[in-house]
Amino acid sequence: MRQQARIVDVAALAGVSAGTASKALNNTGQLSPATRERVRRAAEQLGFTPDTRGRALSSGRTYTVALLTTDSSGRFSIPIMRGVEDVLSAGELATILCDTRDDPLREQHYLRSLVARRVDGIVVTGRRTEPRGPIDVPLPVVYALAASTDPDDASVIVDDAGGAASVVTHLRGLGRERIAHVTGPANHRSATERAHAVIEAAGSAFLGEPLYGEWSERWGRQSVDQLLRSAPDAITCGSDQLARGVCDRLRELGKSVPVDIAVTGYDNWSVMAEASRPPLTTVDLQLEELGRRTATLLLDAIAGDPHHGVLELPTHLIPRESTLGMS
Repeated sequence: MRQQARIVDVAALAGVSAGTASKALNNTGQLSPATRERVRRAAEQLGFTPDTRGRALSSGRTYTVALLTTDSSGRFSIPIMRGVEDVLSAGELATILCDTRDDPLREQHYLRSLVARRVDGIVVTGRRTEPRGPIDVPLPVVYALAASTDPDDASVIVDDAGGAASVVTHLRGLGRERIAHVTGPANHRSATERAHAVIEAAGSAFLGEPLYGEWSERWGRQSVDQLLRSAPDAITCGSDQLARGVCDRLRELGKSVPVDIAVTGYDNWSVMAEASRPPLTTVDLQLEELGRRTATLLLDAIAGDPHHGVLELPTHLIPRESTLGMS
């Protein structure tokens, strides 16, 4: 059997000391990017696998991080986790996904288990943007998507208001002057925040009041007949599901999107936005970047340099045929 490569073998192939090779692979020390890359290539060539058990014993760490979520469907937590792992995998940390299913007892069970396992830190996220109470654990914690109610905690959230305003700016730039809005439940922070931002950005171009309902294609379809009473030339929606339903109903009524009425979504959920007829102009929450920034803050906290307060990240408008038409 082929003998397993050792750190000294990697160092010899890369032309550096064993200490330098270790620092390069652990992403520590003051090394040049070229040196780190040379060591990494040598490790790949030799099939070197770090002794994480030995490293954990010597450092007092487990090199594991937990992602605690209430998002059972994974719609928001999976992209965030991908971003988290982009950062953590470079330091060879493993991620444990824990789905609480919005059950406080299940959450407490997971927290006890994670503390017992001595994970290095925890990312707390979910499917809603309402600020949530902090968790009480003796570990570094960073909150993603929904901020902690404790201002001393580190939280990374999305600028929902800015995203909604960018939709209106886009529509006004296309000459749309009569803008209506349909969104989700009035008790959801994301629905009200996006609606208020659309109203403020549209000013006199906004028609009537926003229509609140459920996050579904069905509600999108149902809302159209009421929205058409004010003769809009654009309908902004609080989610891509709503927008897809709006487009379906407009097509049933013989209305052309976007010639007669432009339609916009929100979230850039590819299952909805790209499959809609026509594909939706929408707002990308950039959840993977949110995950990367969250993981960076968590690594800093694990290293003894915790951040405090809320970091708000920008969204990105993605124009498609539902406002631009066919090129």
